Amino acid sequence: MKAPTSGRLVDGAHVLPLRIYYEDTDAAGIVYYANWLRFLERGRTEMLRLLGQQHSALREERGINWVVRRCTIDYLKPARLDETIEVVTRCGVPRGASLDMLQEAWRGEALLVRADLLVACMAADGRPTRLPSQVRTALSQIATNGAGPAGTAPGATPRSRHIPI
Repeated sequence: MKAPTSGRLVDGAHVLPLRIYYEDTDAAGIVYYANWLRFLERGRTEMLRLLGQQHSALREERGINWVVRRCTIDYLKPARLDETIEVVTRCGVPRGASLDMLQEAWRGEALLVRADLLVACMAADGRPTRLPSQVRTALSQIATNGAGPAGTAPGATPRSRHIPI
């Protein structure tokens, strides 16, 4: 049996292909707005998995959980039943216990959704805890270091509102 895809790394970003199912849509046949949050969560989860940092192992071995502290989302265009989309995840440079992320959903050349997130690393007691060194090392493969992709300003801050896209 073939394993589900964890996506791929492309130009410093994680790309996860997804199909829109009937359960994802509303009565009009377009993706219900709250379901975009689920798609973005899958993108973050599969990015960590591809980098060798599974949520379950981090929780079991280190007592660490990831939480979304802030999420600002722009719904730009709809996605419809049976279409395929790609969730693209970019990371800023990790700080002590948090990480800025920028996520986008694309259908071909059309940008559908853009989300600016702050995710935090939490201990089992619910308090912030530093990102483990192996997570920092893994994320360094895709963290924006200020140079940014082609066409963006060098030295841009790694804060998600300013992660070059």
